[in-house]
Amino acid sequence: MAVSTTTPLKPFNNWPNDAGFDVVHEERDPVELKVSGTIPPYASGTLYRTGPQGCQVRAKNETIFSLDHWFDGFSQNHRFQIIQTGSSTRVIYNSRQSVDPLIETIRRTGKMAGFSFGQKRDPCVSFFKKVMTMFIPEPRPPHDHINIGVTLSVNPPGLKDVDNSAGKKGGHASGIQSLWVKSDVSQLREIDPETLEPMGLVTQQVLHPELTGILSAAHAKSDPVTGDVFNYNLALGRTQTYKIFRVSAATGKTDILATITDAPAAYLHSSLITENYFVLCVWGGQYSWGGAKILWEKNMLDAIAPFDPSQKALWYVVDRKHGKGVVAKYQSDPFFCFHSVNAWEEPSPTDPSQIDIVADLSIYKNLDVIKRFYYDSIKSCSPDSLNYAGEKRRICDVFLRRWRLPAVNTAIPSEPLEAVTIHTAEHNHSCDLPVINPRFLTKPSRYIYGLCDRDLSTFFDGIVKYDTASHTPTYWSVHGHSPGEPIFIANPDGTAEDDGVLISVVLDGYAEKSYLLVLDARTMEEVGRASMECVVGFGFHGIYQPLSVKGPGTDI
Repeated sequence: MAVSTTTPLKPFNNWPNDAGFDVVHEERDPVELKVSGTIPPYASGTLYRTGPQGCQVRAKNETIFSLDHWFDGFSQNHRFQIIQTGSSTRVIYNSRQSVDPLIETIRRTGKMAGFSFGQKRDPCVSFFKKVMTMFIPEPRPPHDHINIGVTLSVNPPGLKDVDNSAGKKGGHASGIQSLWVKSDVSQLREIDPETLEPMGLVTQQVLHPELTGILSAAHAKSDPVTGDVFNYNLALGRTQTYKIFRVSAATGKTDILATITDAPAAYLHSSLITENYFVLCVWGGQYSWGGAKILWEKNMLDAIAPFDPSQKALWYVVDRKHGKGVVAKYQSDPFFCFHSVNAWEEPSPTDPSQIDIVADLSIYKNLDVIKRFYYDSIKSCSPDSLNYAGEKRRICDVFLRRWRLPAVNTAIPSEPLEAVTIHTAEHNHSCDLPVINPRFLTKPSRYIYGLCDRDLSTFFDGIVKYDTASHTPTYWSVHGHSPGEPIFIANPDGTAEDDGVLISVVLDGYAEKSYLLVLDARTMEEVGRASMECVVGFGFHGIYQPLSVKGPGTDI
């Protein structure tokens, strides 16, 4: 239901969500879900979801191995087929875990080797052993042990001819020929579009030999017109090097658009594009020792340096059409961010001959939010979750913020300009995991949808629609029902920006069952749902492929 900002709401410690964090169930054989209400015919297509499911393994010696951080959960992939049959709509669901060999190794040995995002190191490990493992690295884990499950790409250019598995199947009738799962590293895993079986693993070097770095953004960016894909590749070391690259949807060829060596290595989960530019913002989240501390800590979180409130965020604007490289550079007050929202070009309000970039992001004032996502802090039954009530919770608040990057067409890269804050939404109006109507990517957009965190739950407590013109929110929220990232499906016959539906996988924490929720994107009222007899774990991101579209899916 849609709720106003004045509706009385219950405190977060009465909001059950634990069932969404440690899921062992999978549906390898497709099952039909019970549909109620109305799912519009134009929503016919396939929704894929990926993210963590289980976080514990019982070893053969009867000890329990537990993952510490939500970002390290054992990945699982999900497929929802929305099928129009006559006047009714069917929803078919299947899922599959993607790191069974890793789980089996942990079951046998009671431990997990290799690198992680935030797994805490054994405090008994000696200084000498840390030194030895840093300079004499452990053997690389087998490919089927590598846990990748943050974002997905459908038919990505440059990868369609990559064949990594014997007996590889072709796609299916929906036009989905290949499906790839990504993370914040340069490795990508292919999975079968129908069975979700994990297949080959590649690195970005298959796209271009110069993409030798180990880090990248889980969110690549797609040109909404051409389908070209843009991202960065980050090499660590004494000189940290970002290579900004484009993969052509027409040819599959990859070009290096710019090389940046004057920015610190940082944990950058996303970036921005406009009609003519790629924008890399290097916000707070820099790695210590040029990234070498990752080798020492064996995880990314502990290798990130403490937030420095005096260190400016750096914005690099890269020409993506004419080979000019970095054409402008900006700086702004420091912040941290997971997810960008949208960006576009427009004439400057003070000088129409100048072109400005306007950018929307979901930002945090520091890095504390990363540590908030330890399982002990976000499970509703965990006593440690109470540590994130009150003032400590305030420092993890998210804010929607809009910037203006002035005069990009006449800027001089060697003379950084100041990025100007246009507006910052109130925390209770803001969201993370933000989405917009995909028709408005790289264009001026008014409405932002995402998951809100109004301190009612230890996790996300609703879906918000934020109107950037009137600065007002509209919510969908049901007590004890925890939603996942919303996906916007536009009405093909509509012209209004909010004409469409949102789909989200929601956990009913009381019934301990999930359902696929369908909301009217204009009113934020429920119009339909597909009920499940199982739990879908709290994942990260999804991608929707319309039934009628045969080309690449949009990377966001």
